[in-house]
Amino acid sequence: MTSGPKSDLQSRLRTDQPASARMWDYLLGGKDNFAADRAAADAVTAQLPEMAEFARAGRRFLSRAIGFLAGEAGIRQFLDIGPGLPTVENTHELAQRIAPESRVVYVDNDPLVLVHARALLTSSPEGATDYVDADARDPARILQAAAATLDFSRPVAVMLIGILGHIPDEDNPAEIVRALVDSLAPGSYVAINDSITTPQNDDAAHTAHRKGAADYTLRTVEQITAFFDGLELVEPGIVSNPLWRPEPGTRPAELAVYCGVARKV
Repeated sequence: MTSGPKSDLQSRLRTDQPASARMWDYLLGGKDNFAADRAAADAVTAQLPEMAEFARAGRRFLSRAIGFLAGEAGIRQFLDIGPGLPTVENTHELAQRIAPESRVVYVDNDPLVLVHARALLTSSPEGATDYVDADARDPARILQAAAATLDFSRPVAVMLIGILGHIPDEDNPAEIVRALVDSLAPGSYVAINDSITTPQNDDAAHTAHRKGAADYTLRTVEQITAFFDGLELVEPGIVSNPLWRPEPGTRPAELAVYCGVARKV
């Protein structure tokens, strides 16, 4: 990373305002966060104690979904939009553990995430890992940049884990998902995981906003399901996160976070 881009990233970094990626990092026990992030996360968890479990559940769903996609479904290309700060069991690590030739592109526009990009740019010799600085609301930019690493004439899995809530209704997230899906070859997949609207979740989102965090749009299960329109849902369909293909022998409890994986036919 050259001094020019790094200086630009540093100029975009606001440590006095909470950022969702850094709040999530704090909830996951990471160290790449600042006082504003911790204060906002603590205020949210005071209202919604399950918030830290939401974060952990999202990571566990990512692991199970990649296990299915790279294993049973045979996918070898992944486009992970809004991955957040590097942590253990990132998409490229999960996929390349199963299939070392897997190619992964991460997309984010958080400056601290981008500063840490080098931690993600470590690939197996057989595969490839790359990072794109782009906004989730700009699918044309994402697809153009990702095409340097991914072959969109072949199946790709698009991972949208906890990101669609960051796209307000006025920016038409369904249209953004459709633009991504339209670019994919048959046999591709889309994985989505997001919190749903409940009185407790709504109050927590309002608290985060009052603390200076970006707005997060909570949606109904029906609205999340609509993102998969035209796709073939993988069993068990759209369910509470812990209930999506849980590990054998576990007895998961439902959370107000829903997810699903679907195939383009």
